[in-house]
Amino acid sequence: MTKRMGYRDWRWQALWWHHFFLLWSTIDGQTRYTIPEELKQGSVVGNLVKDLGLGLSEIFDRNVRVASEAGKQYFGVDAGKGELVVNDRIDREALCGQSTSCVLPLQVVIQNPLHLHRIEVEIKDINDNSPNFLTKELSLKIAELAAVGTRFPLESAEDPDVGSNSLKSYTLTKNDCFALKMKDVEDGKTVPELVLEKPLDREKKAVHQLLLTALDGGNPVMSGTSQITITVLDINDNFPVFEKNIYKVSLGENSAKGAFVIQTTATDADEGPNGEVEFSFGSRTPDSVLSVFEINSLTGEIYLKGEVDYETATSYKIEITAKDKGIPEMEGHCRVQIDVIDVNDNAPEIVLTSEPQPVREDAPIGSVVALLSARDLDSGDNGKVTLQLPKGSPFSLKPSFSNNYALVTSGVLDRESFSDYNIEITATDSGSPPLSSKKTIPVSISDVNDNPPRFSQPSYNVYLKENGVPGSILYSVSASDLDFGENAKISYSILDSKVQDVSVSSYVYINSDNGSIYSMHSFDYEKLKVFQIRVQAKDQGSPSLSSNATVHVFILDQNDNAPAVIYPSSAALGSLSHQRMPRSAKAGHLVTKVTAVDADSGHNAWISYRLAEATDASLFTVNLYTGEVRTKRPVSEQDDSSQRLLIEIKDDGEPVQSATVTVSILLEDGLHEPILDLRQKAVEPSKKTGRITLYLILSLASVSVLSLLTFLILAIKCIRNSRSSGSCCMRRMDCDGYKNPNRNLQIQLNTDGPIKYVEVLGGDMLSQSQSFRSCLSPMSEYSDFTFVKPSSTTDFKEMINVLDASLPDSTWTFESQQVSRE
Repeated sequence: MTKRMGYRDWRWQALWWHHFFLLWSTIDGQTRYTIPEELKQGSVVGNLVKDLGLGLSEIFDRNVRVASEAGKQYFGVDAGKGELVVNDRIDREALCGQSTSCVLPLQVVIQNPLHLHRIEVEIKDINDNSPNFLTKELSLKIAELAAVGTRFPLESAEDPDVGSNSLKSYTLTKNDCFALKMKDVEDGKTVPELVLEKPLDREKKAVHQLLLTALDGGNPVMSGTSQITITVLDINDNFPVFEKNIYKVSLGENSAKGAFVIQTTATDADEGPNGEVEFSFGSRTPDSVLSVFEINSLTGEIYLKGEVDYETATSYKIEITAKDKGIPEMEGHCRVQIDVIDVNDNAPEIVLTSEPQPVREDAPIGSVVALLSARDLDSGDNGKVTLQLPKGSPFSLKPSFSNNYALVTSGVLDRESFSDYNIEITATDSGSPPLSSKKTIPVSISDVNDNPPRFSQPSYNVYLKENGVPGSILYSVSASDLDFGENAKISYSILDSKVQDVSVSSYVYINSDNGSIYSMHSFDYEKLKVFQIRVQAKDQGSPSLSSNATVHVFILDQNDNAPAVIYPSSAALGSLSHQRMPRSAKAGHLVTKVTAVDADSGHNAWISYRLAEATDASLFTVNLYTGEVRTKRPVSEQDDSSQRLLIEIKDDGEPVQSATVTVSILLEDGLHEPILDLRQKAVEPSKKTGRITLYLILSLASVSVLSLLTFLILAIKCIRNSRSSGSCCMRRMDCDGYKNPNRNLQIQLNTDGPIKYVEVLGGDMLSQSQSFRSCLSPMSEYSDFTFVKPSSTTDFKEMINVLDASLPDSTWTFESQQVSRE
């Protein structure tokens, strides 16, 4: 024990000496280090920073780690120094057994980006194991009649070391009868044999004690011993002899239990019990053989008892003993070598060297996703593995070395089409029949902001009733984004635009989270009929993407305006209008014409007239649509000279809006019809037209002068009070309606009975916005001149200017009358 400990101290000194002379070399682009076994934990193997061309900071930043194909992690990386160090005890004999070469392949995995380096560490043997006999004490029984030269096989010693440190020789203590000889066997090995050099004489010496010593070639030499006790027996002087010293047979690893393997045969020259032979496995047969094979003791037939596995043991070498039944027993020996034939019974295996990382959907082709390797425990063609990906996959396998592969992108990725891939890799060997296995590698695709928000439709039509409640919701637009996370979060906004020279944001606002559009005040159809809102949806990606949609808002008219009477004009000043007519009027005589307008549109602006009350309802009638007041019958002497009519004016809206006007008619005797005289004077140009023509010319001139002055005054006021309402509506109308005073005047004179009206149009008859009408009432105390600009929605084609009563002989005077504009 003391000697053993001293040797170990020397051995560790030698190990540390080797530690300072570690070698490394690059073979075929790979780095190889050579170290002795049994280095202490933390011993430096090599400098990865220098040998792999890395920076010291990269060791930590890129998470450099070592993956061992041996399963156990014998090495690690010192992140502080960038050195490959020993992580665990390395026993070469445990790793490589009797193999002359012991190389541990390592994979250095470098992240960000993924990269793989292959490193080989060669483990050199040191003489740390002495030869060892499984049987420390061996007993032999030899008949005294044994012939000189008879050989007796001895147990071979085992030395786990290899090369010069392995078993080299045997020695035997000096004696008179026996010598030690070496016998060559297969694989270049030798086994010791005890050779009888002199006849034995039991009577002189019945027991011989010998010491067998096994020596290795290490420095210093290590040894092991086995005590041999030889008992000299009398009689039975022939031992069984096998037909062959070595039996060889091949056995498939898929052989069934109970299968016949081989038969050994031995004969004994003796007779009777001394010649009866029994077969058995050698006394030193390990349990790994006894659990797999069995032998028939009478016939020497060997059968399969368990299962053989080529990947566990490729060959079995079994010692067979044949003993006779003589006294003393004699035995013979032979060896059976059973070679296991590999069968393709192991499916290939796919091993992930590096877990897959999420891949950006805009990653270029060739980007590394994961590192993997393939292996098959079978040998030959049965162990050759090919990997295959399903067709149509945007990924491919890029081989590197020694069945190592990189999973890389080979096509365009689109997270919106496929956000995750379960890549099924099939590994198939070249055996017959081939075996295969599959491994699914999940790969997630990370989002890139490559999709702008999309509205459900490019434009929206919203129909909104006027006079709504401020703050009420108008409409909700919605947009969706195919991206994910922040790239799919949408905010809504209204793009700045003008509505009647005012920012649209003064009319509406939008909820940036859900796209709901709200009104900021109620809308008036008579002022605003339609406007547009441009809504933008923008995501929160970097850079952000956006799209626009247009919301068309149509204001729906409500019947919120009652009809307004524009003639008789006195209805605007009071509730009574005075008219005169002759008693000589016949049935159908036009008394007057009531004219009203409604600021609404459509059905809401359709006006009807009805005689609500009358002094004598049988005398007058009102046209439902034109508002003309005519006599139903001739005027009689019995009719009152003063007639009062209450006329109701209604629109066609819901609910109905109405207005009334009271007309007072005075029946007079001897009232003539000046319009007829005007006609007669027009027909007879040779006669002087007299005062009617002069009155008409003076009226038109007065109208033009007064209108021009009025328009100038109103234009100045509109500039000062552009934001005011009420009377300014009429002023704006006037400014629009009389922009060019140098327009042609067209006069339409209508005569029907004693009541006349004339319509004066300025400029193009097709342009409603630049026309005006004069309503002349020569029979009244005042002549009314009324300007009307038609509504752009109602598009009035005709405005009626009624001349009430007959033209007087006196000079006309005009009074400007304002009419509210829509």
